[in-house]
Amino acid sequence: MKFNMKIKDFAAADINPAAGLYHFVVTMSDNTQIRLIFTKKPDWKLIGVNRLLTVPCPICRRDYYCNCMSKYTEAFEREVLDNELISSVL
Repeated sequence: MKFNMKIKDFAAADINPAAGLYHFVVTMSDNTQIRLIFTKKPDWKLIGVNRLLTVPCPICRRDYYCNCMSKYTEAFEREVLDNELISSVL
């Protein structure tokens, strides 16, 4: 199944500037929520993607932990950086 959801809401969840780690909670267009973990040393880089267990996975339809979202790390990073979503919440 092709995953082409867009980011609907982007919010900062946890910020640790000393370590350069930033956690953001993202709501996708189908109401799936994911946590994006970014590092800023020296440029922004997405280092982790976790699906929050609010709804079943839109890809495999599992209601428990899966790694489906990590396959789309590059797409998430590109959308966040291209739309400058990080600077809008920090």
